[in-house]
Amino acid sequence: MLGKTIGEVSSNVLSEWVVDGMLEKKASNVVVMDLRTVKHAVADFFVICNGNSNAQIDAISQSVEENVHKHSKQNPWKREGQQNKEWILLDYVNVVAHIFNKEKRVFYGLEELWGNAKITRVDPN
Repeated sequence: MLGKTIGEVSSNVLSEWVVDGMLEKKASNVVVMDLRTVKHAVADFFVICNGNSNAQIDAISQSVEENVHKHSKQNPWKREGQQNKEWILLDYVNVVAHIFNKEKRVFYGLEELWGNAKITRVDPN
């Protein structure tokens, strides 16, 4: 069913918890991509941000996991990239968090790859 995740938490709410976890650690350029109307999309939402150092990227990742778990008792279905800290991916099935360093975010350009998605830029205030 579109918009649902494990435990019947809506993907919209889950994406908000991911954003909150990112902002808690001062993530930069937070973007929520709504992919629900994009044909062949792999998730309902991508939530993308970048950090300014390996330590911040790691802290953002931990904060997202802690915030989602606090609200839903869910852990990511899959984690990638935690060793190199260039692009950490936390996959919650219908919501995927992408935490980049600046250079890798520009290089991969997810916002451009999924150009049909509705993109919301998050104001940290």
